[in-house]
Amino acid sequence: MQPRVTIIMGSTSDLPVMESAFKFLEKYEIPFEVLALSAHRTPDEVAEYAKTAHERGIEVIIAAAGMAAHLPGVIAAMTPLPVIGVPIKSSLEGVDAALAMLQMPPGIPVATVAINGAQNAAILAMQIMANGDDTLKAKVIEHKESLKQKIVKANADLANIKDYKFKTN
Repeated sequence: MQPRVTIIMGSTSDLPVMESAFKFLEKYEIPFEVLALSAHRTPDEVAEYAKTAHERGIEVIIAAAGMAAHLPGVIAAMTPLPVIGVPIKSSLEGVDAALAMLQMPPGIPVATVAINGAQNAAILAMQIMANGDDTLKAKVIEHKESLKQKIVKANADLANIKDYKFKTN
């Protein structure tokens, strides 16, 4: 099975955050690979990976990083693939990482999700790939419907709360 998505972390300390992306991709049967590469500690390996990922069938790269958050930007500079950045809450509550990803120079976009927003990165990767894949498009629609159903159920549950004299619904 060939991976379609690569998840790259600056270090394995990002693993607890990024596992929600693994679980989402697993649930929707999207093959993925996981790597630890550092823009600062393994720059040659990052460059080699970024330059060749598309040749191996990778369609989207998710890159997680904290603090300076160079990893997604460096990868985006060297690949023709879409790159989704996940700012990791490590220092300054993750705001430093988010701002670094948001402030990419013209021509080097990094789609950036919320701080520690790994699941949203996986969802966005699926949506990007769904543009050319009807099977994935059906899975996107299924996922969106499941979100709707959670709210419908929540409202039904809230309507059944009868413990308050002044609650009107």
